[in-house]
Amino acid sequence: MAFGEWLRLIHVLGATVLLGTGAGIAFFMVMARRTNDPSLIAHVSGTVVVADTVFTATTVIVQPITGYLLAQSVGWSLTEGWIVLSLILYIVTGFFWLPVVLIQIRLRDMARVAAARGERLPEHWYHLYRIWFACGFPAFLAVTGILWLMLMKPDIRF
Repeated sequence: MAFGEWLRLIHVLGATVLLGTGAGIAFFMVMARRTNDPSLIAHVSGTVVVADTVFTATTVIVQPITGYLLAQSVGWSLTEGWIVLSLILYIVTGFFWLPVVLIQIRLRDMARVAAARGERLPEHWYHLYRIWFACGFPAFLAVTGILWLMLMKPDIRF
């Protein structure tokens, strides 16, 4: 396989990891929250924090690098409209993802404390969860938009 083909494979795998990990994390957090069981929520949110660190954070670093190298190897200008819009959506995704990561850590920690004390989750946990949930939609839509742009490469002019 040629270098450009390897880059394309790594870049597409990274995009699917971002979308898949995001969807998986959201699913498992929502299902855990439905139980209102602090022990279960603590366990699931602990796994979510690890998954976000291992998969999402790694891919967030790899994607711009492989994207840049891929564009260079294919001869695409970084000023092409679909690439510019993809980069804007990437920044939007990060704008929503970074708070989500911090909130996930707080949700995990609060659930661990409640579980250790045999208490219910505090009201602040539910407040943070609603923020976490709301931030997921624009991030997920932005990643979906990036995938569409990568596949369709529409002629967009700024």
